[in-house]
Amino acid sequence: MRKLILLIIILPSFGLLRAQNADTSATNERRKTFDMVDSLEVFLKQWYYYTGRDTVCYLEDDDRHYFDTDLPDSIFKERVEKISTPINVVYNANVQKYIDKYVKRGHRLAPKLLGLSHQYFPMFEEKLDAYGIPLELKYLAVIESALNPKAKSPAGAVGLWQFMYKTGLNMGLEITSYIDERMDPEKSTDAACRYLKLLYTTYNDWTLALAAYNAGPGRINGAMKRSGKSTYWEIYPYLPEETRNYVPGFIAMMYMFEYHQLHNFKPEKIDFYEDVDTVMVKQQLHFAQLDSVLGIPVEESRELNPQYKLDIVPAQTKYYPLKMQRKYISKFMELEDSIYHFQDSAMFNKQKITKAIADSKYGVPSGQPAGTNAVIYTVKSGDVLGSIAKRYGVTVANIKSWNGLYSDRLQIGQKLKIYTRGSAPTTTTNTSSAPTSTAPQKLDPAYEYYTVQQGDTPAKIAAKYNGVSASDIVNLNGIDPSKLRVGQKLKIRKK
Repeated sequence: MRKLILLIIILPSFGLLRAQNADTSATNERRKTFDMVDSLEVFLKQWYYYTGRDTVCYLEDDDRHYFDTDLPDSIFKERVEKISTPINVVYNANVQKYIDKYVKRGHRLAPKLLGLSHQYFPMFEEKLDAYGIPLELKYLAVIESALNPKAKSPAGAVGLWQFMYKTGLNMGLEITSYIDERMDPEKSTDAACRYLKLLYTTYNDWTLALAAYNAGPGRINGAMKRSGKSTYWEIYPYLPEETRNYVPGFIAMMYMFEYHQLHNFKPEKIDFYEDVDTVMVKQQLHFAQLDSVLGIPVEESRELNPQYKLDIVPAQTKYYPLKMQRKYISKFMELEDSIYHFQDSAMFNKQKITKAIADSKYGVPSGQPAGTNAVIYTVKSGDVLGSIAKRYGVTVANIKSWNGLYSDRLQIGQKLKIYTRGSAPTTTTNTSSAPTSTAPQKLDPAYEYYTVQQGDTPAKIAAKYNGVSASDIVNLNGIDPSKLRVGQKLKIRKK
């Protein structure tokens, strides 16, 4: 009881995580509509979208389709109970429900999450170890954000560890119009470790600490008081629905990572930036200045420094860290003053920046890459950056950088500069959905055909047919998987 009273005294100064506003209508709505598995898929899509990465062809076909998941529940039970961790791991029907989602039906989620973990887990483990808390808590960031540092929930929680605004401030994270350290992987991880350790000191039980991380100590204390019990599974019926799912979901995610090899889950190969170091920025700096002077693509600076909301490092009253590949650092130090002053009156135009804060759209366009042709594309109803990028064989990040876009929002009639390689015309106004041939496609009556829909990929199409793989479709039709056209007819197999 003394610990609970101590927590009530301490927490106002430290703040709470998402539970800071647990009684707000936004959070209540989130509990009704935002299932954990749904949120993982949304956050994954957001990550691939904002980094401009392809999501299709990282795994070989055999790696993508031959998963060993058809096992009796008794096997899962035995394995869960053998996980070596200080956290009290329990197997029950609720845990199995999430194992079914992450493992038995996890062929889309698991490889991507395993691939993303290679970027963040080493840093997580180092921080967790420094605070003397279980390394398995690294899996908490997976169920919180799908390892997307720019993840934002409908309730307003942000970052890898999903801090609410007030909690982030109370945990010492800087949040302004220019910077949001909830999206800084290292600083937010340090804050999460401090908060988790505080919760464990209060409850002396990791499952209760996890539940309090999700719902807030106030709700956990209330459930303990109403039930007269003191462990997570004893107070389980008295908890909010989201929190009843939270710990089982955490255990299931721990199972997936600990035993993924036994299910033939293999990490998707994701090419992260390697050999990265940090420089301290002494004056305000725009990512476009790095692009223009050093040739560092704006999208690269965004991915390595997700905490800078408007592509600006606001180093006016203090120094700020900036990550970049080590190969650029000596040149940055040599040309530092020139970089700060390159077109600075245009880069830091107050009127543009004020507008950017209102509509989350601001940037200075990067230059045309050497050896490319310029195309002007006119945005039509229904267009999104992803589909436009796919048509021209470029990335979303390319289009955003070339056009000074910060947000993904488009307006009908908006003109987009796109730089292509090959024999594209120097300037063209595109009013059709994609450059296509007007000649009718000849169909072979010996084959079964499929008509390509918006968002289709060879892998998605193959999943609709038994015994057909993505490579079968690609080889049979002799196509480039990145250049499918809506309405195109693809051979599937002989009739």
